[in-house]
Amino acid sequence: MGFFGKLKDSLTKTRKNFVEKVEAVVTGRTIIDENLYEELEETLIQADVGIDTALELVENLRAEVKKRKIGSPEELPAVLKELIQNALGIEAGGIEISAEQPFVIMVVGVNGVGKTTTIGKLANFYKEQGKSVIMGAADTFRAAAIDQLEIWGNRVGVPVIKHSEGSDPAAVAFDSLQAAKARNADVLIIDTAGRLHTKSNLMDELKKVRRVIGRELPGAPHEVLLVVDATTGQNAISQAKLFKEAVDVTGLALTKLDGTAKGGVVVAVKQSLGIPIKMIGVGEGIDDLRPFSAKEFADALFARSDQTEVQAV
Repeated sequence: MGFFGKLKDSLTKTRKNFVEKVEAVVTGRTIIDENLYEELEETLIQADVGIDTALELVENLRAEVKKRKIGSPEELPAVLKELIQNALGIEAGGIEISAEQPFVIMVVGVNGVGKTTTIGKLANFYKEQGKSVIMGAADTFRAAAIDQLEIWGNRVGVPVIKHSEGSDPAAVAFDSLQAAKARNADVLIIDTAGRLHTKSNLMDELKKVRRVIGRELPGAPHEVLLVVDATTGQNAISQAKLFKEAVDVTGLALTKLDGTAKGGVVVAVKQSLGIPIKMIGVGEGIDDLRPFSAKEFADALFARSDQTEVQAV
């Protein structure tokens, strides 16, 4: 199964909670009225699109209905699909690796979101593109985090720079950067502790790691990637806000879409914060992390059960 098929399967729960309910709202109706719009708003909110985003989508839907002179309620899901795709942005997904060497990606996120696993898959993604990659184990709060990153390093054939548990994370980041420079690595991916976003002292430490990287390599980190667990729904937005304030998040990696009915949060995060979704995870496999495409996401979300991968672009 190709990636579009996996994405489509991963969105099954969200499709049932979102698209099928939207279709149920319009089915059998003969007119587009205020009650219909209100029911659509409620359906969007329940799918974890969020109140503000739901209101905005429905307001845009009203405008399109008027502009296109749409009279049949059954035409609305297709228009809603367009609006969702537009809301998710036209920028290309993925992280574009510039000529800067090494290209530094600092990865942040709370405990349990799949951060270290995402780093391992990201390292594999770039290695398969022929790039040399190094990983830095700057999550020194948990010995298990260092061990887990080493397991991924062995699995994908990527060296891991580490210190002992309890070491200064900024020192690990420093040594990782020096190693990446010395070995002419194309990409350096730095893990950080899965700190609680409510702990200001731990956020301050993230800022320190970022400062150290920037001091040793001006312009770095070139990407600050926040890993977000889609199953947390609206809580993902509050996490993203706090991390953005602390370390200027430049992109999101969304994980565990295959385990949630709350995939609507993808739209909510993008609309609320304006942070582009760069990577998306749809399963446990090593190849199940790929660059995000708004079109592919919308196509997979609104796909019929008999739709095949030829729809992917």
